[in-house]
Amino acid sequence: MGALSITGIKPGSTSLKLTAGKITKTVPITVLSRNLLSYGPAEGNGLTATVNTDGSLHVTGTATGQWRGLSWTFPCPVQGTVKLSGTSIAGLSFNIKCLDAKGQQLGDQMNLGNSVMAIPAGTVSLFLNVISNEATPTAKDGDLRVQLESGDTAHEWMRPDNTSLRGGVMN
Repeated sequence: MGALSITGIKPGSTSLKLTAGKITKTVPITVLSRNLLSYGPAEGNGLTATVNTDGSLHVTGTATGQWRGLSWTFPCPVQGTVKLSGTSIAGLSFNIKCLDAKGQQLGDQMNLGNSVMAIPAGTVSLFLNVISNEATPTAKDGDLRVQLESGDTAHEWMRPDNTSLRGGVMN
């Protein structure tokens, strides 16, 4: 009996038809994005985020204060080591916090500066922030391409599977 190895080329769904003698089986195949983030449109604290056709976030506006901005909470899709990478907009920071079932933060937040870390045990959701790091926020108009992926190596940015998650405000 031989082994079969399949490598996905791009995200999407298809099927694989296997035949052995008179027996035929069709197996559904789904290739997911390696970008584990979920985000989508959001508005608040003076900032607006929309999703570009390529799946990146377009952020405009002037934050109402330092450490204010937008956020998204979504189920944690993986355990183990993860790598955070991406492009930023001057004056804005993005970070990810791991949350337990009660919404309490577990461990340190992930920033570009500490971009490889293990997801703490008990993590059930992730909290993505895009916030102003300026004492006196200035107007923004740019694109963010952030990626969270399994392992400790950053790969070329890829659109997340979920870019329709409504965001909220970060106070």
